[in-house]
Amino acid sequence: MSRPLLDETDLDIVAALHIAPRVPTAALAEILGIPTSTASRRLTRMQDERLLHVVGRFAWELITSSNPFELWITSAPGQSRAVLAELLRIPDVQFVIHTSGAADLYVNLFPLLGSDHEELLAVTIPSIPGIRAIDSRMILEPAKVGQSWRYRRLDAERTAALEAHASVATEAPIEDLHQLSELEFETMRMLGANGRVTAAEVGRTLGVSASTAARAIRLLIHSGAVSPRVEMQPDLMGYPLNGIVTIDVRPRDLRGTLEALAAHPSVRLLSTVTGTAPVSLAGVFEGPAALAAFVRDDLGSMPGVRSVQSVAGLRLERRYWIDREGLRLGAQVPDVLRR
Repeated sequence: MSRPLLDETDLDIVAALHIAPRVPTAALAEILGIPTSTASRRLTRMQDERLLHVVGRFAWELITSSNPFELWITSAPGQSRAVLAELLRIPDVQFVIHTSGAADLYVNLFPLLGSDHEELLAVTIPSIPGIRAIDSRMILEPAKVGQSWRYRRLDAERTAALEAHASVATEAPIEDLHQLSELEFETMRMLGANGRVTAAEVGRTLGVSASTAARAIRLLIHSGAVSPRVEMQPDLMGYPLNGIVTIDVRPRDLRGTLEALAAHPSVRLLSTVTGTAPVSLAGVFEGPAALAAFVRDDLGSMPGVRSVQSVAGLRLERRYWIDREGLRLGAQVPDVLRR
C-alpha cells in the first residue's frame, strides 16, 4: 500500500476525537467549523482505510487475573521475528514493539481472566523457541494511560468545546463483571470493539430499545468500566519515533517525578514498576533529536533522577490488542473480555 496521507482537516478530526472520542458527528463538525457531511465522510474514510479506530478501553482491574507486567525479551540472533510471531498468538499480550537496545522486544502482558500469570511468565513465554532471556517487571500502579494522551493541535476554544462532550467517569466503579447483566456485558463487548457505537446500533444488535441500550452505555462509561480511546499509528500524527524509558528516581522524589511526567505531551504511558528503576514510560517523539532533548533537558532537570535508560522502538507491532500492518491498523484480538 502507498503511504496514506492525512490533510489538515483529517488531523483536526483526529485531534478532536482524542479529546472527545464519542462526540456526535454534527457537534464535531460545528466545533471544527466544517460541514457535517465533510466530517462524516472524512471519519468514515479514515476508518474504512484502517487509519483510525475508536475502541473502548476496559478497566484492567475488571478483565485481568493479576497486575500487568512489562517484559524485556532478548532473542537469539535472527530469531526476533519468529519470537514475535509466537507472542502475537498469546491473547494476554497487549503491547509489543521491536526495540533497538539490549532487548529485542518490549512487551506488556495483561494476564486475562482465566489465565495464570505464573504459567505465562514461567512456562508459556520462556518456552517460545528463540528466546534467550526475559526481564519481567510487575506494573504496580499506572500514573498515565493511553486514552489520557492528547494530540495537541487545536486551540483553547475548540478544546474547551470538545471537553464538554468528553466521556468522564462520574459514578462509582464496577468492582466485578458479574455485577453486570447479560445486556450490559454484551454492550461492554460492543463498546470494546467500537467506542463510538450508538445506542440505536446496540439496541438493534441486542434486541432492546435504544433507551435501554443508552442506559447500559451510560453505566459502563460513567463507571469507568469502559473508556473510549483513539487508536492510530503515531507516525500519521507526526510522531514516527516510539521511545521506552526507564528511570531510577530517589523514593522521596517519586511522586513529584510521576506528576511532572504525566503532564508531559510526549508521554503516553507511565507506571510505577518493580525492579531497580521504579518508573517506566512509553512516549512518542518527532524524531531522535526530540527523544534526546527529552532525556537531556526534561529528565535531566528533574530532582531525584539518578539514572535513565532509553531505547528507540523500531516497529510497533501491537498496541491495546490491535495488531499493526505498517501505518494501518490490523485485526483486534478477540475474546479479551471474559467472565
